[in-house]
Amino acid sequence: MRRYLPLLLLSFFVVVLIISGTTFLAGYAGKETPENQKTIVVYTTLPLEQVTVLTQEYEKLADVRVTLIPLAPADLLIKARLESGTPRAADLILTSQAALKEAKKEKLLVAYTSESVDLIPDRFSDDDSYWVGTWYDPIVFTANKDFLKELPRPPSQWADLAKPNNYRLVITDFLAADASANLLYSLAGVYGENQALAYLAKIHPKIVQYSKFLVTPPRMVGLGEADIAIAVQSESMRYVKDGFPLQIIYPEEGTAYLLTGVALLDGAPHAAEAKLFIDWLVQDQAQIILQQNRFYFVPTNPETKAYKDSNAKNISLFEFEDKLTSEQKAKLLDRWVQTVRLSPR
Repeated sequence: MRRYLPLLLLSFFVVVLIISGTTFLAGYAGKETPENQKTIVVYTTLPLEQVTVLTQEYEKLADVRVTLIPLAPADLLIKARLESGTPRAADLILTSQAALKEAKKEKLLVAYTSESVDLIPDRFSDDDSYWVGTWYDPIVFTANKDFLKELPRPPSQWADLAKPNNYRLVITDFLAADASANLLYSLAGVYGENQALAYLAKIHPKIVQYSKFLVTPPRMVGLGEADIAIAVQSESMRYVKDGFPLQIIYPEEGTAYLLTGVALLDGAPHAAEAKLFIDWLVQDQAQIILQQNRFYFVPTNPETKAYKDSNAKNISLFEFEDKLTSEQKAKLLDRWVQTVRLSPR
């Protein structure tokens, strides 16, 4: 019996290892590892702090790892163009309407539609379903409430700012931010370049500062350093929420807006997961996450609670077909600098 004892002990040891190993593996059965976890890769031109709050929430909700790659608009298009015909690294682009249109023109995108995407109004989506708008940021008048008390009526039209008065205006320099420059392009699209420049020349003497950042105009008005800011709603709403004495006014004739949207890249390696992310971006939860993190945009989906609870119904948007090329916009910006920005006040 003794001569079999070593063999019995060895057998017992092997059985224990098998049982332990089986239990260990069972504990990890079905758990995803980095090698098999679902993934989405997004090229974006948006500020990372804005997009990260969305992707972190979606990762928890859908158990999908979302990798963000920040790029300048020109670099995004170059990178997407270079990957055409090769194994593509990214699935989606999340960027401005202008970049989305250019990507479609270069045939970098693939059409996608769904029940969620179909809820977006035509003006905020591509006619052929190559991209869809997720939210937009309109230009508004942000006025100091104490200043408004001194007026017989608040300014409600663009023309009111150009009338003879002592309004102290502030605006972000068109050279400093795309959202501000978009106002110039929109005014030119609606009224023509010459009339748009003539209007801007009229209000130029009243502008106390052409700021470098979008946040500065509403801050200055909130502190009483200016009377009215021509500003994006998102930054103005932050100061309203913080209790500054501000009133947001939507121009009656309409206003410019910067539209953000998303599109599926042709050859996306994780197309199925990317499509679900597109659907989520246009639904209520994404907008709630943005607002909880102090990003106050207007949802493009009119069925969301975030839209219905906002003042979006009071916003009239400029109606025009944007036909200006990048080169034409650059020339128009140069004209504004030479004829308006550099003229004495």
